[in-house]
Amino acid sequence: MEIGWMHYLRQRQVLVFFVLLSMSGVGAELEPYSVAEEMEIGSFVANLGKDLGLGLTELSTRGARIISQGNKEYLQLKVQTGDLLINEKLDREELCGSTDPCLLYFQLLMEKPLEVFQAELRVEDINDHSPVFTEREMILKIPENSPLGIAFPLSNALDLDVGSNNVQNYKISPNSHFRVLTRKLSDGRMYPELVLEEELDREEEPEIVLTLTALDGGSPPRYGTAQVRIEVVDSNDNAPEFGQPIYKVHIPENSPVGSLVVTVSASDSDSGIYGKISYTLFQPSEDISKTLEVNPVTGEIRLKKQVDFETVLSYEVDIKATDGGGLSGKCTLLLQVVDVNDNPPEVTMSALTSPIPENSPEIVVAVFSVSDPDSGDNGKTISSIQGDLPFLLKPSAKNFYTLVTERPLDREERAQYNITITVTDLGTPRLKTQHNLTVMVSDVNDNAPAFSQSSYTLRVRENNSPALHIGSVRATDRDAGANAQVTYSLLLPPHDPHLPLASLVSINADNGQLFALRALDYEALQAFEFGVRAADRGSPALSSQALVRVLVVDANDNAPFVLYPLQNGSAPCTELVPRAAEAGYLVTKVVAVDGDSGQNAWLSYQLLKATEPGLFGVWAHNGEVRTARLLSERDAVKHRLLVLVKDNGEPPLSASVTLHVLLVDGFSQPYLPLPDVAAAEARADPLTVYLVIALASVSSLFLVSVLVFVAVRLCRRSRAASGGGCSVPEGPFAGHLVDVSGTGTLSHSYQYEVCLRGGSGAGEFKFLKPIIPNLQLQSTGREVEENSPFRNSFGM
Repeated sequence: MEIGWMHYLRQRQVLVFFVLLSMSGVGAELEPYSVAEEMEIGSFVANLGKDLGLGLTELSTRGARIISQGNKEYLQLKVQTGDLLINEKLDREELCGSTDPCLLYFQLLMEKPLEVFQAELRVEDINDHSPVFTEREMILKIPENSPLGIAFPLSNALDLDVGSNNVQNYKISPNSHFRVLTRKLSDGRMYPELVLEEELDREEEPEIVLTLTALDGGSPPRYGTAQVRIEVVDSNDNAPEFGQPIYKVHIPENSPVGSLVVTVSASDSDSGIYGKISYTLFQPSEDISKTLEVNPVTGEIRLKKQVDFETVLSYEVDIKATDGGGLSGKCTLLLQVVDVNDNPPEVTMSALTSPIPENSPEIVVAVFSVSDPDSGDNGKTISSIQGDLPFLLKPSAKNFYTLVTERPLDREERAQYNITITVTDLGTPRLKTQHNLTVMVSDVNDNAPAFSQSSYTLRVRENNSPALHIGSVRATDRDAGANAQVTYSLLLPPHDPHLPLASLVSINADNGQLFALRALDYEALQAFEFGVRAADRGSPALSSQALVRVLVVDANDNAPFVLYPLQNGSAPCTELVPRAAEAGYLVTKVVAVDGDSGQNAWLSYQLLKATEPGLFGVWAHNGEVRTARLLSERDAVKHRLLVLVKDNGEPPLSASVTLHVLLVDGFSQPYLPLPDVAAAEARADPLTVYLVIALASVSSLFLVSVLVFVAVRLCRRSRAASGGGCSVPEGPFAGHLVDVSGTGTLSHSYQYEVCLRGGSGAGEFKFLKPIIPNLQLQSTGREVEENSPFRNSFGM
């Protein structure tokens, strides 16, 4: 019984009380339940569903479960029916020892929403143990002259049962000298005393053997026996006496083994062997026998093992002093264990939620309780977490705490939190316990993909190969998992919805790489724009857009094209130059264009070959052909010039044109070959001579007819308007007099003033300086248009 009582005190120190925790932190208790020990596994205890007023399925849907003290699962809950059943056979003596009532505390935890109900189960005792004497044979030495009525304490019997099932009575076998009395100790245990009712006579009966029987109060009662052997000795009329009946001692827990507790002392007035005293522990419990030892000679009581305040608060034991004659006396030792702060706080985690979704308001992350088996300030605790975390620790009743989020969490800011719960007691020195939690934050699709730049400019050289990788766009998403998987797609530009984007470029949906689907031509398409959309795979999906501008880089793939003089295989154009022309006289201008751009279209002109080198020159930048010196009579009449037109590309491309120049004395002189030349040609080829003469005649007649027609029309208009004698004809000249302007170096046009003198036998042209540019080259192709007609002035 002493063992059970101490075990009960220890349980009361370490028991953790769980309370019902709703989101408001208010707890509730269930009614107490009771069950007899040693019931079979699966035995019915109670129906928690009915007690809580819940439906059959509500316990299951709310995730109800039983939480017992420590790791023992004595009970199980059938969530389908709400029945509370025995999960293990309950041995009351093993669970509670001598503690009565024997209470087991458990909690009903429901997670959705979080609620905790506290309950207790009372384990009722059954009479399943018989009384047992620690000493199967007790020997008493009683002087023969002992007075009647003297009592001799005997060792008690131990019964692991409690209450009425414990030892209730003692009986002695029938005899003529002794009877037995049942006495009650301060802790409720029963012990026997042997009382002398008839004087002893050693000579008549030196030894008496009796049987002592201990009976419990069960139905039917159980019993145990021991033998009492009484030796009748000679007279010893003084029993030992202690100096004080009660010794009260305080000793700190965890004192080392062998520490002196107290020294008891008794005296005996007898002499000799009857005055020699020996000390023993009187009827010690098993726990006291393991904890204390007494020196039989000196009376020193020392520790056999360390004492623990959390296990046993105090010890009470009687000390017996016996003299050589068998007389004895006793005193009581009350040993109080003083608490020392030797137990750190304990953290019991009841519920933990991980991961928790980001962007959510206050969430219960963990539910835990704190206990400290020490007493006083040594058992008071303070709980805390790191101050730089977005979590709060909210205390509840009975050392119950909840860990909640202080604000919505952002996974992109931090995806994992390592939380250290620090629990410190208020003892000296202070002891602390740390419990580490790892809380993960789950991702929510709250971030759209973001491009590395809002617009991209890509350059592609024309004439590229199909499926050429021309560049990449990249967007990143701060989310995780499917929420961060980005896919790319093309968007038509809003300002050009008819752009054939699908035939120009394609994009890799996984990595954003852009490819040109066909060869691009700078002359047809110099630049185009489109949008790229990056979307994640979250639900709902988020997206963003970026603008991509593709610039087609020109390649030198177009050779210069000569617009004037035309090289179309027809009769060559001949330029007429008067022999009276001065140096620098403009003969003609070579007009060329290049379909490329930039330096690929910068044209330069060069005279490759001439009939008479040094007579003519070509300006490199504008293609003007001018005389390099004064003409003389010795210069040939016909000249053939080969002009090279070259662009500035790499490698450069070029074109050539052939010019025919005829030196004449004036425009009135018909274009006829010289007599000696004609004779030579006639001799060489008469047919050719005839053809040349015929063509020259027809051309001259046609030219004269046109000039006469124009002059007549102009004169009529002039007379009708003002009656003057000089008219200015309007209308275009022949094609070889038309000048062209365009891009690049072709920037000059010329108009020539011509006067016709009246009264002369043949018309005479007078070459004057250029006056007004009036022709343009259109930029949309390689077509040449004649602009407004030349305005010419004729003087009579």
